[in-house]
Amino acid sequence: MVSARVDDVPEVAIEVTDLTKRFGDVVAVRGVSLRVPHGIVFGLVGPNGAGKSTTVKMLTTLTPPTSGSARVAGFDVRRSPVEVRRRIGYVPQMQSADPDLTGFENLLVYARLYALPRANRRRKILDALHLMDLGDVRDRLVRHYSGGMVRRLEIAQSLLNEPRVLFMDEPTIGLDPLARHMVWERIKHLRAGLGTAIFMTTHYMDEAAELCDRVAFMSEGKIAGEESPSDIEARYGTGMMLDDLFIRYTGGNMLVEERAAAP
Repeated sequence: MVSARVDDVPEVAIEVTDLTKRFGDVVAVRGVSLRVPHGIVFGLVGPNGAGKSTTVKMLTTLTPPTSGSARVAGFDVRRSPVEVRRRIGYVPQMQSADPDLTGFENLLVYARLYALPRANRRRKILDALHLMDLGDVRDRLVRHYSGGMVRRLEIAQSLLNEPRVLFMDEPTIGLDPLARHMVWERIKHLRAGLGTAIFMTTHYMDEAAELCDRVAFMSEGKIAGEESPSDIEARYGTGMMLDDLFIRYTGGNMLVEERAAAP
């Protein structure tokens, strides 16, 4: 994957300053600041409970920040949430596709929610299914899809409104290695073909290295550091893995968790 140079992309897709979210006495996100140029894949990496999903929910206007500010696609998430929603796509961590509908019918529901013009609705749906390599199974009930096919269908749904920013929360969680790599290939295709800014969360180091132009490491609600995989390789050589970098930034909390979960 060829990384985009931030200097070549002047438009800022996401700008976050001191973003904080409290739930009672619990501070889930602590003063996060980020800047994501348009046209790159930005990865927010961290273990479960680090605050990644809460950050995404604030940026997609699903939950309001307690303090701080965030602009997505040029609009403030608190002052202009409707304008933000019109310009983003969102693939949630939990399955959102209806298993009792076909792939085409699932996208048709989303097309109506997005109020896509009836005249080109079918074409947009078929284009999205084709882009995710699901054209041959568009009339099959989603309950008969594999996990990877369901995830690709959900990505197709998120593209119907031609988003300026695409959010994906743990896009390959729970998938087998083959399905993960198929989703990776579709994400790479999106990055190369659409120029959309993609903001994804993950706790897989290999996924971040494979897909992301820049990676921010999150631990206990805070950003511990930010790097690009290409800079890491240039500075440390191929022997320096993102696992090692995460240990440096966070004291190894994530790696301990991954090893404990390994079979």
